[in-house]
Amino acid sequence: METELKELFEAAKKAADAAAVDGGGADSSPEEDRCIDALKALKKFPVNYQVLVSTQVGKRLRQLTKHPRKRIQSLAAEMVEIWKNIIVEETLKNKKNGTSDIKESIKSEHGAETSNKKVPRSNSIKLDKVSKTETIKIEKQVHSSTQDKKVNVLKVEKQEQTVTKEENKRPNSVAPPKLTSLVYCKDPVRDKIRELLSEALCKVPGEVDDELRDDVAASDPYRVAVSVESAMFEKWGRSNGTHKFKYRSIMFNIKDPKNPDFRRKVLLGHVKPERILELTPEEMASTERQMENGKIKEKALMECERGAPPKATTDQFRCGRCGKRKCTYYQLQTRSADEPMTTFVTCVNCDNHWKFC
Repeated sequence: METELKELFEAAKKAADAAAVDGGGADSSPEEDRCIDALKALKKFPVNYQVLVSTQVGKRLRQLTKHPRKRIQSLAAEMVEIWKNIIVEETLKNKKNGTSDIKESIKSEHGAETSNKKVPRSNSIKLDKVSKTETIKIEKQVHSSTQDKKVNVLKVEKQEQTVTKEENKRPNSVAPPKLTSLVYCKDPVRDKIRELLSEALCKVPGEVDDELRDDVAASDPYRVAVSVESAMFEKWGRSNGTHKFKYRSIMFNIKDPKNPDFRRKVLLGHVKPERILELTPEEMASTERQMENGKIKEKALMECERGAPPKATTDQFRCGRCGKRKCTYYQLQTRSADEPMTTFVTCVNCDNHWKFC
């Protein structure tokens, strides 16, 4: 079978080489027809995976896919695709059958040996023993291979479980452990500040809503108190020095019972210890206090405007926005003394402002 396949291919190859010498013209030549006939015979020839691998005809046939004659080129490419599909199908079948083919072959061999009645009795007993031992060995190999696969699967599953456990533990391992008590520095003044800060920060869990309760429970008030006091000491020195008023301002705002917002921000890390040192008392105040301060400033500005001298009203100026002539104005010397004064005009109707000299 292999020799016939090789002979057919050699005939097609010789004809293809002869057709290539003639050139790639449009007219067909007898060598081209001879090559086409040989390739058609190859196409009908029954081939399988073993024959194609042993003869290596498929690799040599790929050279004809680049032939100058288009008929030879197309037919060779078609045959290459057909043989490639045959190889792929047989390999998939062998993978699917696997151990079942081995067992079937063993059973067929065992049946053929027992059906042969011309063999003497002693030889048949020996053959039966040998075949039984071979089947037992092969079955043991198959069983051991399946057990090895199961063991490998279990190992992979255990590795995946350990990886997931490590990933779940990773954020906890990165975060430092919570302190159960305050860390002292053997300085009574500094230790007192740390105690006051920790007492104030420990009140936050009872002041927040249910939405923030988990975040507050995960925070560490003792560690935050130590970090805040250490940042103040590194920048300002001792609390009884020149910066004692800054110490008092921060301590007052953190301990203030009317300022739970600032305490919560410090504990949750929304305001870092280094940033606390740069805040003004107005920035450390609670949101309600900040709103009240804004209202007080607006009220003070209004009172200042009321205390100013009354502005003169006139109808000499016309508003460019609404067209009304009811306006107020005042004059200021914004430039040098020899220059005329600047007149500032405001429309009473639409509050439009403009100026001129």
